[in-house]
Amino acid sequence: MNKERRKYDKEFKIMAVDLMNSGKTSKQVGLDLGIGSDLVRRWKREFSSNQSSCFSGNGVPNLTPEQKEINQLKRDLREAELERDILKKAVGIFSKSGGKYSGS
Repeated sequence: MNKERRKYDKEFKIMAVDLMNSGKTSKQVGLDLGIGSDLVRRWKREFSSNQSSCFSGNGVPNLTPEQKEINQLKRDLREAELERDILKKAVGIFSKSGGKYSGS
């Protein structure tokens, strides 16, 4: 029952978009290429929104160096916040013990 998902390379997708831009309807392009017209329309929408980084493959977007740096900084911030929260809890635990561990 499991139908394997078909994969199309970037050149095929761009060719389909070019056919649609040349005046053919998405239905005509879909019939000619053996794919669904909704898929052709989605590819055209993706291509129109960002031609330079469209169809990067497997859901992994092509990021600019600035976007990569922002993502890395966000990961670093989350890690620092987690460490801070752990330290806050540790201070709270040791301050409740009432000097047991003060060494006196």
